[in-house]
Amino acid sequence: MSQAINDVEKLKELANAYKQLKSEINKVIIGQDEVIKYVLLSIFCDSHSLLVGVPGLAKTLLVKTVSDVLHLNFKRIQFTPDLMPSDIIGAEILNENRQFQFNKGPIFANIILADEINRTPPKTQSALLEAMQERQVTAAGNIHRLELPFFVLATQNPIEQEGTYPLPEAQLDRFMFNIVLDYPNYAEEINIVKNTTTDNPINVQKIIGADEIIAFQHLIRKMPIADNVVEYAVTLAASTRPNTSKATKTVNDFVAWGAGPRASQALVLAAKGHAAINGKFSPDIEDVQAVALPILRHRIIRNFKAEAENMSIEKIIASLV
Repeated sequence: MSQAINDVEKLKELANAYKQLKSEINKVIIGQDEVIKYVLLSIFCDSHSLLVGVPGLAKTLLVKTVSDVLHLNFKRIQFTPDLMPSDIIGAEILNENRQFQFNKGPIFANIILADEINRTPPKTQSALLEAMQERQVTAAGNIHRLELPFFVLATQNPIEQEGTYPLPEAQLDRFMFNIVLDYPNYAEEINIVKNTTTDNPINVQKIIGADEIIAFQHLIRKMPIADNVVEYAVTLAASTRPNTSKATKTVNDFVAWGAGPRASQALVLAAKGHAAINGKFSPDIEDVQAVALPILRHRIIRNFKAEAENMSIEKIIASLV
């Protein structure tokens, strides 16, 4: 009984920490509330996020600000066509004693900003796969553990596709959320311009650190969830798969491939996290619906008919939710 009471108190702390984090981030990032919510949610769920938006929407600044308020080690990797896997994970070098030693790459940090991840070839993109899934890297046959917590927040530019390499489905599936950033509204843009064209630096307070984040991650996984909510999440993921028993007519008409079991896992885990940051002690179906779009967006592949008839992924997901 005392453990249950303790968990309830911890969940209250998590919800309060989320509000404080959002408030601090909003000192630097004006607007983009949904984007901030999903980025923090992926961190609390021990997952990774893909940020998609045109240049100038503060994707890089957002990730840097998040690392500051979480008091975490941050590294930025600028992905380019000539980037090699060893530039990310590190390499064995010969030291002054004529012995090989492992020189760690930038992947050894808490938060990795993979900037314009689709600008590097698949061979280099795949260097992130082991780190994202196993929280380790293998070099020269030796396994090197990454410091926890560990998150990859990758960015993509959706409008400039020349010289890019689309992310393979296996890597896309490793990202819990595909978060699309839109232009700020007029009032927000006025505030952005006012805040960024003066000589007054904005300092953010460090709210929580690595130990608290790891504790919150375990807490979210321990949250109870009703069977009907789990069944709804699994049914939602299964309904995206064409020519199966759960598929709708819209899916059969417009989808080539649907979401896999990792989507079901992500829906349940993210629903728990969404409930926690909103001060609830157990997720419901509304929490699953709230996280469905960014989870399913990159896991559904449209067919030719959908492209010809301008049926977007968002419309397909909306018809299911």
